[in-house]
Amino acid sequence: MSQRDVLYVTPKPCRHLVEYKIKNGINGYNVIQSYIKSGFYSGKVIENSRSEIPRCSFCSGSQGRLYICLICFEVSCCLIVESNHALLHTQSQNGHEIAVDVERAELYCFSCCDQVYDPDFDKAVMCKFGLGLRGGGNCGVGGELRFSKRKRLEFGVDLFSKNDKLGWDKDRRSKSCFPLGLRGLNNLGNTCFMNSVLQALLHAPPLRNYFLSDQHNREACRKRSSDRLCLPCDMDVIFSAAFSGDRSPYSPAQFLFSWWQLSENLASYEQQDAHEFLISMLDRIHEKEGKTQYPNKDNVNCHCIAHRVFSGLLRSDVTCTTCGFTSTTYDPCMDISLDLNTPCSNRNLPSKASKPTECTASSTLGGCLDLFTRPEKLGSDQKLFCESCQERRESVKQMSIRKLPLVLCLHIKRFEHSFIRKMSRKIDRHLQFPFSLDMTPYISSSVVRKRFGNRIFAFEGDESDLSTKFEVFAVVTHSGMLESGHYVTYLRLKSHWYKCDDAWITEVDEEVVRSLQTYLVFYVQKALCPKSVEDASCLPLSPRGDNFAPISGCC
Repeated sequence: MSQRDVLYVTPKPCRHLVEYKIKNGINGYNVIQSYIKSGFYSGKVIENSRSEIPRCSFCSGSQGRLYICLICFEVSCCLIVESNHALLHTQSQNGHEIAVDVERAELYCFSCCDQVYDPDFDKAVMCKFGLGLRGGGNCGVGGELRFSKRKRLEFGVDLFSKNDKLGWDKDRRSKSCFPLGLRGLNNLGNTCFMNSVLQALLHAPPLRNYFLSDQHNREACRKRSSDRLCLPCDMDVIFSAAFSGDRSPYSPAQFLFSWWQLSENLASYEQQDAHEFLISMLDRIHEKEGKTQYPNKDNVNCHCIAHRVFSGLLRSDVTCTTCGFTSTTYDPCMDISLDLNTPCSNRNLPSKASKPTECTASSTLGGCLDLFTRPEKLGSDQKLFCESCQERRESVKQMSIRKLPLVLCLHIKRFEHSFIRKMSRKIDRHLQFPFSLDMTPYISSSVVRKRFGNRIFAFEGDESDLSTKFEVFAVVTHSGMLESGHYVTYLRLKSHWYKCDDAWITEVDEEVVRSLQTYLVFYVQKALCPKSVEDASCLPLSPRGDNFAPISGCC
């Protein structure tokens, strides 16, 4: 990346939105205010003034996604499989391209087939709740943050302390409050993939402690480097915003622009894969922090915050089936990708077994991990060179985990791509996952001992101090189809679950979380879990120790 200065500019909206605002101004935005029913911390946000439940003007139905036209204010539905009356309305009425998503109160352009972002629309929605954007607000694209961090930790705080009480104030807990740090993120145009990952990272204890304790100082970073593109600095801004006590949705526009310019191959308003975004973002943080502060470190021993929190080590044993020689290699990893296991998939079944799409059995996370560490016989077309035989032989490969990270990210492979059939599909199979996870059976010492019938008496390296107990704190889900879907994050805070759907925050029961189509599961080492979360308060503190004023929609 060159050292030239990069200016943050507001992205150009689609031409249909520009034409709409030239002809109609923001009158439609003001009218939409009368449709808004409830706040950001509840369910449905817009209601049709003519009926209790919004209904499609074409079919009088209320199923699927509903949209309100900003020109004629007619309600129309969008059922991807059966019908798309919203698109039909746009095609039959000239100039009626811009509509509002009834469920999430977001702008959508049917000509571009994409969500569009407009700060004026956000302001109109905010005013309904009396959450006005102070001084122009933080929703202005590329705007500078106008408030300081809620509370800085003492300098030199232990980033990975076992007695983590950050963000909690004992003896001052309100049952009706959401925990501090819960703040919606505005969708900037098909950016639910980004918002879902950011919500998970905001509540990863080691990462949160790092940024809120000012261990990445923006001012010092600017002095150290002339490059204005710094993803850790942008993350620092987002952490400041989330833990400021402000409950109005925040727009991470500056972060998005920085990521676009650092990952040009993914820079577009098209929907991206949440897992691919996570890996790309961690790589960009490593490139900035790792190469600047630790230029002589490789990925295995890098001390940048990305590797300190997420980096683990995988062990791969390849055993020759002829002579029994085993070749062992180690590879660093930032996450673990798992295939969905199911009783329907058995390698010993005859070829006329049921098709994968016919299987409705549930998978389990334990089964997926068993499948990941199970010995796999490589085919005759995958023969590897054996150092003992000095020629290519058939072999058996087995994976295990040599080192566990502080935050364990498990990626569930729900998208299949066949190069032979030239087709892709999404696997909708349900996954059962535990809230408490013991990784002992999957670490290298356990896997190798099991391979030798537990007769092995010693194992290379010391794993006695390896923490294998984990607790779930975030789940990213994907709903919809392969071509068009939506990402939502569910956070586990103070033994309660919260749904983070872009700008909307809702408390949900754990049964809801267990029934979802899990895509990314984030676990943190149990030793790092807060001990006092049950006694914690959601009341934010200023840097002087004073309480902030109660926030509408929270207390």
